[in-house]
Amino acid sequence: MVNTVGSDPEGGAASGKDGDRRAQLVNAAVDHVTAHGIADLSLRGLGAAIGVSHRMLIHYFGSKEHLLVEIVRTSEQRQRDLLSRLRLEPGLSPVDAARLLWQQLTDPQLAGQEQLFFEIYGQALRGRPEAAPVLEGLVNDWLEPLVAAEVAAGADPAVARSRARLGLATVRGLLLDLLATGDHDGVNAAMEDFLRLYYGSR
Repeated sequence: MVNTVGSDPEGGAASGKDGDRRAQLVNAAVDHVTAHGIADLSLRGLGAAIGVSHRMLIHYFGSKEHLLVEIVRTSEQRQRDLLSRLRLEPGLSPVDAARLLWQQLTDPQLAGQEQLFFEIYGQALRGRPEAAPVLEGLVNDWLEPLVAAEVAAGADPAVARSRARLGLATVRGLLLDLLATGDHDGVNAAMEDFLRLYYGSR
């Protein structure tokens, strides 16, 4: 019988130590996907690559599908953390912070992460129960910090939320365009046009 995700072998709630270990495994899995992509990804292969057995991955995540959801969530959190750090950089304007984040997101090394994001997103929208948890916070976790930054810059809260949603949708749409077409120059030019419109409209 497979343990519930995040539970201990005795069926109780996950301890702090188990939670730390789970986080370590997710981060190692994200690093592996970044370096090697998602082609032919299996629990056995992933476990071998990050130094654990596939049974250990099943213990902590329940299934490959649940692990993939956690990889997506962790990748998204890393991107939000990067944006937060960029915005705290002295002398770095909001548009320059956005441009640096975009450069990071379109790094060819992150293509595996982006492909996995859209794959799991699509599965969740089709009602796959193992993928559904990825929808939690998929938009709002990004909107809250984006809105806060807009309000801090003087925007009306309602306008700030609309602008934040527009920015998030544009970035995700252009990332999907890039994965589908491979047209880096065209996508980057479109992003530059968007940044001029977005930051010039204040």
